[in-house]
Amino acid sequence: MKRVIPTVGLIVGLTSVGLILSSCAAPAEPETTAAAEAVIESDGQLTLYSGRDEELIAPLIEQFTADTGIEVEVRYGSTPEIAALLLEEGDASPAQVFLSQDAGALGALSGAGLSSTLPEDLAGAVPAGLTSTDGSWVGVTGRARVIAYDGEKLTEADLPDGVDGFTDPEWNGRVGFPPGNASFQSFVTALRVLEGEDAADAWVAGIAANAPVLTEKNGATLDLVDAGQLDAALINHYYWFEKAAEVGAENMRAQLKFLPGDAGGVVNVTGAAILAGAEGDPDALAFVEYLVSDDAQTYFVENTFEYPLVEGIDAPEGLPELDSLVNSGLDLSDLDSLSTTQELLAKHGLL
Repeated sequence: MKRVIPTVGLIVGLTSVGLILSSCAAPAEPETTAAAEAVIESDGQLTLYSGRDEELIAPLIEQFTADTGIEVEVRYGSTPEIAALLLEEGDASPAQVFLSQDAGALGALSGAGLSSTLPEDLAGAVPAGLTSTDGSWVGVTGRARVIAYDGEKLTEADLPDGVDGFTDPEWNGRVGFPPGNASFQSFVTALRVLEGEDAADAWVAGIAANAPVLTEKNGATLDLVDAGQLDAALINHYYWFEKAAEVGAENMRAQLKFLPGDAGGVVNVTGAAILAGAEGDPDALAFVEYLVSDDAQTYFVENTFEYPLVEGIDAPEGLPELDSLVNSGLDLSDLDSLSTTQELLAKHGLL
């Protein structure tokens, strides 16, 4: 027998259905009751496509299953890989929920008509500006783009106040980043949106001509800075905090500079969408609701040092206020043109 997961909203909905049925003719009753049962029925299983690492997400899923009894089958991969797979599979995808490392992939999914519309209370659980504008996905955590720099060679004042400065010849061979990383590509997409295609093309051309050190991952780039082998890196803030938690902040050679208002300091989000074929599925809804619950938000704060997006949960100590970093001129839903960004990076030999 399939389980039923009651919620306050569903109880209210069933009460309303009961009142309607009591005032209707008898022949309408079987059809309405069947429809109500279809809305709340659960099979206790969920298929998740995750663009976030298994090492991080698996413990959270285990706790979700322990709390709800819902078993989760997960397919892991990088966010660009998973997004491409979902677009290829289309309506035939077995995925019910997509957990993405960045907003751009979620926007691309929505633009292809593959996302469902979340209930208003779920879509509105996160402040505007850090989630979708059409209810097609909800933000889960926030991460700021930063400059990591060699604190033994440089001071913050030695760094440019924006990423445009890194195209100057004085930074030739001194800056690194992972061009295949979803967050880096989303930053370049934000640059295109905020400053225009010509400006973005000029920046990518300039940074490519400046002999950048290309890596596979943000963490590897930070390690080069912390070892004194690279002067500066363009990464997400939380990589520094994760490493500092392991070795002690006092032992970090690498330091951080935040870039409020600059495209290079854009605040992106991880987020989750329910696939169109799973719209209204209670197991899918339960999982996405769990991601923005106090327990899950606290888990991310303590394990990834990302910004929580739900009120009442404190950000990791040492981070600037999130509001001071969010660029009001950027709609995260506009970061959906990742393929165009990838073409731009490939054009200049970065991919």
